[in-house]
Amino acid sequence: MTTYSVTGSLRIAAPADRIYGIISDYRNGHPHSLPKQFSNLRVESGSGVGAGTTIRFEVTVLGRTDRYKALVSEPEPGRVLVERNMEPNDSVTTFIVDPEDGRAATVTIRTELNARPGVMGAIEKFLIKRVMPGLYAQELRLLELRATEAQAKEV
Repeated sequence: MTTYSVTGSLRIAAPADRIYGIISDYRNGHPHSLPKQFSNLRVESGSGVGAGTTIRFEVTVLGRTDRYKALVSEPEPGRVLVERNMEPNDSVTTFIVDPEDGRAATVTIRTELNARPGVMGAIEKFLIKRVMPGLYAQELRLLELRATEAQAKEV
């Protein structure tokens, strides 16, 4: 089966640990950095923070709503967090937080998907590669806003 990926990145002027803390907190952090197309994010099992958390959420794009169930892992705690979709497909979304000088970090969101065969798969791939980068750009801006607001409150 052929795979393809969609990626978005942004440099955020906030400490990497703060940014990662928001991403890994599926109760109070992550839900607030999602664009409106992502909805009903809820913790199904686990602590709700990082590895071992199972989440459910919905994504509505082009009038179609898909429901997902994902298991969270942390191959590099504090730097890399992975959401592996268990339902309905086996796509994998990885969040990478690369620290810069202690006061900023570059955050990358990358989703790897399996291409379905045939014409429908080609159409799906075409649409996903056009729509998802914009959603990731929105998500990264919302994450930036949340991380820098938290920083301003500390000053």
